[in-house]
Amino acid sequence: MLPLEYRPYGRGALLFIALCVCLALAGCSREPEIKSPNTITVGSLADAKRLLPLLATDTASSSVSGLIFNGLVKYDRDIILTGELAKSWEIKNNGLEIVFHLREGVKWHDGVEFTADDVLFTYETVTNPDVPTPYASEYGPVESVEAVDRYTVRVTYKESFAPALESWGMGILPKHILEGNDITQEQYTRNPVGTGPYKFKEWVTGQKIVLEAFDDYFEGRPNIDRYVTRVISDPTTMFLELKFGGLDYMGLTPPQFKLQADTELFKRHFQKFRYPAFAYTYMGYNLVDPKFQDKRVRRALTHALNKRDIIKGVLMGFGTPCTGPFPPESWAFNPDARDPEYDPEMAKRLLNEAGWTPGPGGILHKDGKPFRFDLITNQGNNTRIKTAQIIKEHLKAVGIEMNIKVLEWQAMLHEFVDKKRFEAVLMGWALGRDPDAYIIWHSSQTKEGAFNFISYENEEVDRLLIEGRRTFDMEKRREIYHRVHEILAEEQPYTFLYVPDALPVLHKRFKGVEKAPLGIWYDFIKWRVPEDRAQWYQ
Repeated sequence: MLPLEYRPYGRGALLFIALCVCLALAGCSREPEIKSPNTITVGSLADAKRLLPLLATDTASSSVSGLIFNGLVKYDRDIILTGELAKSWEIKNNGLEIVFHLREGVKWHDGVEFTADDVLFTYETVTNPDVPTPYASEYGPVESVEAVDRYTVRVTYKESFAPALESWGMGILPKHILEGNDITQEQYTRNPVGTGPYKFKEWVTGQKIVLEAFDDYFEGRPNIDRYVTRVISDPTTMFLELKFGGLDYMGLTPPQFKLQADTELFKRHFQKFRYPAFAYTYMGYNLVDPKFQDKRVRRALTHALNKRDIIKGVLMGFGTPCTGPFPPESWAFNPDARDPEYDPEMAKRLLNEAGWTPGPGGILHKDGKPFRFDLITNQGNNTRIKTAQIIKEHLKAVGIEMNIKVLEWQAMLHEFVDKKRFEAVLMGWALGRDPDAYIIWHSSQTKEGAFNFISYENEEVDRLLIEGRRTFDMEKRREIYHRVHEILAEEQPYTFLYVPDALPVLHKRFKGVEKAPLGIWYDFIKWRVPEDRAQWYQ
């Protein structure tokens, strides 16, 4: 799980309006010009850095790397782990051993066969302290990895670790190419050879990356011949490229989705999708602060906030209220978790029960001190700043004075959040598909720089988080995380605010695209473009 960031908009929107006026005057409301129908071109705000999977730590790199490489496992459309390079596996000794049975006949892009030696080499590389990868911790509980034979791998763990299976979704590296070499060198990071559905073709720094369909892919050759990533740093320029044929796919902002992509021309040529992102935004409380140690106070704060007003005002309605640490698309999400609903009168009653009574100026007081606190958030993030402004007005209505402090991102994290020098913070989490939330909620994770920076402690949650890591049975894990969700919704260490919607848009000529809990890209290799152009817009 990583801190979630949003890109601010402002000056670019004015540029967009000016450009649109110029284009309209020039009579440029033409249809998108598609030069290569069986190529998909996607927009990226940033260029990739390194395409080897264990070095691909940014979104731009990992989105391309994921098409070049395969892991042993992957998530299916319903966010359930299924085999990829591994055709099957066995979990033994109460989760202390996983035996992977590999697919036979899988080829690297250079024609060499994939074997168990590649898996062993990948493990040895990712855990090598000289390799600058953040993924080594995923394999911390591993005791040994053994290539039993050419198509069998045995992984032994020091202790049961349910997220272990997910960790083997990382792309496997080719031993025959990388063994004995410095994998951080450009000749390897910019010229990757994988087993995936697409093979590397070209990289023009700062402009584009081109991939071509791999004819010998083990699941069958992809229907789309080429995958091109174009680097366009300005979202308004990217939208214009989309509109006039330079792109086939991009993620829209709420204003673009609601206003600019609502024309008849756009509707004819593009298909829009909307689904909850695997992320949420929250207001977290420093539980070392006496003001926030009473659960009634925290619940009152949540009762005071109209989350739907926030979603309407900030996200233009493109989001859903958040009730806990798992978004609705997660199999760990508990639909029955009872989040405090918007009820200002209930908020006032709970605050009164907790000893906060009206004082001068209508501000609540307790022991002679006003209920006043600072909420910190990061500069350059208009979404969060607008959210904070709405929160401030809602809390004022129940007698709480909240001040907003906008800080530079790195300074906020390292000087305030990590050191617990804050009262409340407005941030977000981008989540992994496995619901293991140990590093955020376990009481052992409260030291400086750790993710439980609000200092939350609950014995039952601690026990459940450990049990969730040690349990492989899906239904039992579901029950465990449903209970975690229920407890956190009750105790409100965060006010869980909203899950933003993902708003991707795609040219209509691509068929076989279906929205699922995992999104739309889970079966990209099966997408197709009809040869008969008349069928493109049906």
